[in-house]
Amino acid sequence: MDFQLPAADDPRRVVVRDWIANHPNPSGRVLAEAGYVAPHWPAPFGLDADPIHQIIIDDELSKAGIRRPANPIGIGWAGPTIMFAGTDEQKQTYILRLLSGEDFWCQLFSEPNSGSDLANLGTRAVRDGDEYIVNGQKIWTSGAQHAKYGILIARTNPDAAKHKGVSYFICPMDLPGIEIRPIKEMTGASTFNEVFFTDVRIPAANLVGEQDEGWRLAKVTLGNERVSLSTGGVLWGSGPTALEMLDAVRVHGSIIDPVMRQRLASVYTEHILLDLIRMRTLSARLRGEQPGPEASIRKILADEHGQNVMEVARDLLGADGMLRGGVDNSERGAHNGLGGGGGVGLRALEHPGWFDGYMFARSLTIGGGTGEVQRNIVAERVLGLPHDNDVLKGMTWAETQKSSSR
Repeated sequence: MDFQLPAADDPRRVVVRDWIANHPNPSGRVLAEAGYVAPHWPAPFGLDADPIHQIIIDDELSKAGIRRPANPIGIGWAGPTIMFAGTDEQKQTYILRLLSGEDFWCQLFSEPNSGSDLANLGTRAVRDGDEYIVNGQKIWTSGAQHAKYGILIARTNPDAAKHKGVSYFICPMDLPGIEIRPIKEMTGASTFNEVFFTDVRIPAANLVGEQDEGWRLAKVTLGNERVSLSTGGVLWGSGPTALEMLDAVRVHGSIIDPVMRQRLASVYTEHILLDLIRMRTLSARLRGEQPGPEASIRKILADEHGQNVMEVARDLLGADGMLRGGVDNSERGAHNGLGGGGGVGLRALEHPGWFDGYMFARSLTIGGGTGEVQRNIVAERVLGLPHDNDVLKGMTWAETQKSSSR
């Protein structure tokens, strides 16, 4: 299938170029107010853009060197959920600042005993007048140390089934009783954190949707998360793309190793297939549909694609790829498959981000729901295969805790 984008004189392109001419260095707030951060969202926060219009906007902003605000959890996960179920007051309070990047967000879902089995979460939220008192622990919270707000799910009714009795909150991260402990990773960075709640008081006005109905909203967030994690760069929307790696290879000569040529062709094919799936997902969004099990298919493919790209980049660089500072700029031999004496002094691959990216790529098939969890979703909800036996079915969450402790 081949997509032919509208010509340079298409009226929609002209409108975007005229706007860029008047705003050559727009702030995040200016981009958000123009509807260019999430153009497929409905007005007043977006432009109700169809997939082609959205790609046109992306293309013109990219050509002008304009980058959208970096707030992946806010824009990709929290925002769509608040738009779906939030009150008008919540939308007015949070959405524009979320889109502009003024307020950075994190996600407070996973717990030490409820990662893949998220519905087993044990963090409690107890209503006390106009507030909820929250106690518990979250883990693997990306960017918590930088976030102003977090989307939090907590158990408000332990005497309901584990998928029931869960509520969804907007949690200011500076509330008394919140302790954030960064987790040091093998890259040397601290992307993830532990977050502890001790008698934290969250205003009842920060409840999204109805009390005890938060699991439905958590599924909306997880669906958007799986779409968001498989958009853009190969590291959950950040980092490089397969095309950027291929461009770097082209600059430095031809590939003579047939195995490496095949691997490069494979990652290119994966990139194109993911682009086509993205178009289908955007079309469904415009019909008002929330991401369903197809988001799991896309995440499986995107995560494995990200790992494949990083492994090819590592092998192109050879032993130099393990040096975090980058490789020597001198041209090396053809031992990595680059012909013409043009070793892999790939400037685009010399950046330490490629080393960190390769190390980080191990987490792609774990975060946002493991690859095994995604395959279970596809098996049961797409292929119609039977569910796994659930020996705890029919029990309340409190009863399951007693049963598991025996």
